[in-house]
Amino acid sequence: MKKIKVAALILILAIAASGCMPHSTGSTEVGVRTIKWSLFAEKGVEQKVYAPGTTYFFPPFINDWHTFDTKLRNMEMTISRNQGSHAGADDLLFKSVDGNDISLDVIIAYRIDPAKVPYLLQFVAKDNLDLEEKVVRPISRTITRDLYGELKTEEFYIANKRTEKADKAISRLNEVLNPYGVIVENVLSKDYRFNPAYQKAIEEKKIADQIAERYKSEVFATVEEYKQKLEHAQGEVNKMIAGVDGEFERAKIEADAYFEKQKLLAQALEAEAQAEATGITRTVEALNNSGGVTMVKLRLAEALAGKSIYLLPFSENGGMDLKTTDINELLRVYGVQAAGGKSTAPSR
Repeated sequence: MKKIKVAALILILAIAASGCMPHSTGSTEVGVRTIKWSLFAEKGVEQKVYAPGTTYFFPPFINDWHTFDTKLRNMEMTISRNQGSHAGADDLLFKSVDGNDISLDVIIAYRIDPAKVPYLLQFVAKDNLDLEEKVVRPISRTITRDLYGELKTEEFYIANKRTEKADKAISRLNEVLNPYGVIVENVLSKDYRFNPAYQKAIEEKKIADQIAERYKSEVFATVEEYKQKLEHAQGEVNKMIAGVDGEFERAKIEADAYFEKQKLLAQALEAEAQAEATGITRTVEALNNSGGVTMVKLRLAEALAGKSIYLLPFSENGGMDLKTTDINELLRVYGVQAAGGKSTAPSR
């Protein structure tokens, strides 16, 4: 440690003896050296950029040293007297394309290109503040004011319109400022104000528009409500119609089925009657033939089969003729029948 301290002390004494002075750069700064006189180098701004966060040693009097901060800077132009890059009102004043006075607060976010710092020092500005006042501020105000002046008054209420103009401003500013080593990162439009009388008229119009929109919304909601009620009623009607149609179809099917059933039954009865009539017709035809008497006799014989037949003499006045009746034979027949359990009277 003693050797290190001794070496550092010797180095400092050597630098002091040679007349060199330290020159440093901050963490976001770059340095530029200007050679005033030298036996070995060309006079003027050295085309070399000295890196941030370092210390360099140059002899005094024959060298100048300048630094530029390359971090992002916000140049705010606002109506507020206690805010912004300038004291007092610094907002943009211009007319809209339809002729109304407008006041606009704007922030320009920019940074310095480190590679262009030697050119800046040689031809443009000696430091950041000088660069902003001579170049960035006047050009930004002019271009931004011209672009926003292309909007109509009511278009300032539309955020997308303001954003479109901000994007165009970034592009236009970079076209102009990039050759100076200035890179514009963003353009932000903040508050905007109109002529007080016109501002009041706009506010009243906006209030009227809001009331009109509210009424429109209420009317629309009422119409939608009645549409829903109409659709519901139509649905109920359709449901009733469908029920009636279904009942009608069911009754129709049942009636058709009953009709078909009765039709088939009638056809069966008709066929049966026709068959019976045909049978009767054929029977009559058979009876009318020569064999009909024989058939009647045959049926009569079948009907009288197993029956006892007794012939009794009757007189013309309907009474029994006892003169010709064999009483003994008659009593015998009744006795036989009583013994056999038959009470059938003798046939006439």
